[in-house]
Amino acid sequence: MFEVLFNHIEEKVALSDSDKEVIKTFFVPRKLRKRQYLLQEGDLCKNMAFVAKGLLRTYNIDDKGNEHMSVFGWEGWWLSDFNSFLTGHPAVFNIDAIENSELLLISRSDYESLTLAVPIMDRYFRILYQNSIVTKERRLMNSITYTAEEQYLRLAQAQPQIIQRVPQNLIASYLGLAPETLSRIKKNLALRNNS
Repeated sequence: MFEVLFNHIEEKVALSDSDKEVIKTFFVPRKLRKRQYLLQEGDLCKNMAFVAKGLLRTYNIDDKGNEHMSVFGWEGWWLSDFNSFLTGHPAVFNIDAIENSELLLISRSDYESLTLAVPIMDRYFRILYQNSIVTKERRLMNSITYTAEEQYLRLAQAQPQIIQRVPQNLIASYLGLAPETLSRIKKNLALRNNS
């Protein structure tokens, strides 16, 4: 599990062998079965989770019972209800496993201690936060700039693993579409590609 984490970290910052040994002491491994919750809305988010293996989703449910997908997280992704994790307020998101998954969890206090014990980790997390802001801005712009079909095509190009691994109804929710609309888009694309 830690090899996936270290590979991810070393894409952004350099780690020594002693850094790696210290980093290991701050994480707790956890396995989730498919459909098992990591976090439920209303609970306190006590951990950030690094996905070493598997696929999870972050979503909320509106007053009408409709799910709204926020994030998919697969190998190399971090997931949390960051507002709850950082402020101690109740979580507004649910996080559960789409596939059997293996995670590395770090608590808020261990996160703070880790960044003090291994200062390069502070830079690593800053890079992640910057990338997250850029990704969220891009997703917002896509949702207000492009047609539903263009959004689907851009998603398929930028993150093909979502198209390959995530059920269609969840992709539709992520794009803010009805499942029938996504089915129609995929059918039209297939017809165009076959002609």
